Amino acid sequence: MPRDPCAEPESQRLTLEAALTQMLGAIRPIEGTEAAHLFHGLGRVLAGEILSPLDLPPFPNAAMDGYALAGGDCATAQTLKIIGTSAAGHPYTGPVAAGECVRIFTGAALPPGADAVIAQEDVERTGDVIRMAAAVKPGRHVRPQGDDTRAGDLLLPAGQMLAPADLGLLASAGILEITVRRKLRVALFSTGDELRPAWQPLGYGEIYESNRYMLAAHLAEIGAEVLDFGNLPDDPATIRAAMADAAAQADAVITSGGASVGAADFVVDTLCSLGRIDFWKVAIKPGKPFAFGRIGAAYFFGLPGNPVSALVTFSQLARPALRRLMGAPDARPLRLHAICTSALGKQPGRLEFQSGIFRREPGGGFTVEGLPGQGAHKLSRVSRANCFVILPAENAGVAPGDTVEIEPFAAPA
Repeated sequence: MPRDPCAEPESQRLTLEAALTQMLGAIRPIEGTEAAHLFHGLGRVLAGEILSPLDLPPFPNAAMDGYALAGGDCATAQTLKIIGTSAAGHPYTGPVAAGECVRIFTGAALPPGADAVIAQEDVERTGDVIRMAAAVKPGRHVRPQGDDTRAGDLLLPAGQMLAPADLGLLASAGILEITVRRKLRVALFSTGDELRPAWQPLGYGEIYESNRYMLAAHLAEIGAEVLDFGNLPDDPATIRAAMADAAAQADAVITSGGASVGAADFVVDTLCSLGRIDFWKVAIKPGKPFAFGRIGAAYFFGLPGNPVSALVTFSQLARPALRRLMGAPDARPLRLHAICTSALGKQPGRLEFQSGIFRREPGGGFTVEGLPGQGAHKLSRVSRANCFVILPAENAGVAPGDTVEIEPFAAPA
């Protein structure tokens, strides 16, 4: 009989690694491409490889300020006559013969006949004559033509998610329009009768809805187009209609809330009846009730309603899956070792992500301090933090001085 994830017992939970493997194996990248100008290329995914149309640099040039000369004629120190100047964008085009040199500046093209540059601090200049302090060999202080890339070489592979340096590289090769995969369309909504928009006054028992704003920002970071379906009440018919509508318009559907086992948690049951569920329990804390499946052609990610749980499950599960869906290469988060300066409480059983503040120490290495009052609802702790402290499932707590693994939110200051 086929496995029914909706009927599995509460104790049946996938490890984070198993959940990732299952999702990444099930997802196929979206199809469809479009043209994009480099100014709008950041974070886009290349639809095909790009070969360099020219040598980079396209001509030999000076690596420093000095004097261009024929190095083969300067095996010993000697006196040379200055016959001209070569500056960036204003090359000296006449030939350089033995006994001659050209004043040259960094990045300027070498004149014909010159194959070396002597640094300006290594000469004595009197009028239009320099006296070399030492011999110069061919190639000295010269960037050869094609030193970075040759015409026909691979500039960027298909599937590259374009970073600022990639855009600069393409521009340096004279490429201003690129073919990229179309933008990923992600439908986003949250559920909960207790949630209210920020412009309405709160009644007793109500809270302001925050997860959609946080998740929309994360989706913007990876370049996805967000289709905002708002906040839905805990009503099975409303949730079912929204999920079907979202799946018809988007490549992926992300919900926040309603994925647990409470009486008002309808997302998983709706997914089971409307589409297909692959799993919905992951052995991590916070974030155990995470659902993955499909509704028609759209992939579905059901995140917990507690904001820290939603943040953890998005960063550890949904984001790598969405990158695969975009056609971007797999990228595991950077993790470092740090000395913990505070005690951290933990019960064995689940892989745990705690909020922390890490610092680079003057002598090298990192320290991290766990923030007090960890909780799946305490978004202020994550806002103050700059990393997750990752504690293995078997860990039973951390003492000051213990080495722990951390996952930075960004590079350390």
